[in-house]
Amino acid sequence: MAFSRPPLLGERPDAKTLTADMVGIGMNFAAAPNPDAKIEETLVHASALGMDDHDLRTLSVLTTWLGVHHDYLNADRLVRCVSEQPSQRVRAYWSAVATWLGKDRRLPRLRKLHDGGTVDLLPVGTDFQIARCGEDERFSASVLRVPAGTLRDRAADVLSPAEVAHRHAGYRNRVRLGPTWRADVWTVLERTPHAPVAEVAKRTGCSFATAWQVVRDFSLLHPREEAVAS
Repeated sequence: MAFSRPPLLGERPDAKTLTADMVGIGMNFAAAPNPDAKIEETLVHASALGMDDHDLRTLSVLTTWLGVHHDYLNADRLVRCVSEQPSQRVRAYWSAVATWLGKDRRLPRLRKLHDGGTVDLLPVGTDFQIARCGEDERFSASVLRVPAGTLRDRAADVLSPAEVAHRHAGYRNRVRLGPTWRADVWTVLERTPHAPVAEVAKRTGCSFATAWQVVRDFSLLHPREEAVAS
């Protein structure tokens, strides 16, 4: 049977689990961290909480996090996760993020995932608030209309890259190896060095070929009893 990559995003976790995941990747909420949280999946679930459930506190911290940490996103993984999210409000948010962070050339694909028109962040009163306060400069040229001051941008709401790298092994490997599938596979292998290639690919969400190549290279430094192609 041919190998096929399963969906990445899955159902949104319960509130306690999602909060632990967000803390695990460096968002400062009052909860114990999950240092094994999947980065892009957590970000997209947090954006759904913010956009669909109107949790502006979460959306504020998420947006600040992206401003600080976007260089270490696995852009391919993020695009896949957003593409699996059916909410047009959530997709509008990520389109707006891609516009805001336009200097990151890996992100423009996110804009193509939103095929609707302009979206207001607030359910009511957006026109009044923008006329009164202006627009949030981060999103002023995007499909998302956000009144200035609605999304707090405070550095203390997130950990620094160095702090997240110390806490989160996957993030740390992206600093070492680049924000790629290779780094994500390497992280899985550090935890389970003898896992079969197909299982590594499934757990990571990458192609079998990518997993095989990284398993081969990892095995040069950490010899495994199983055959590489097992």
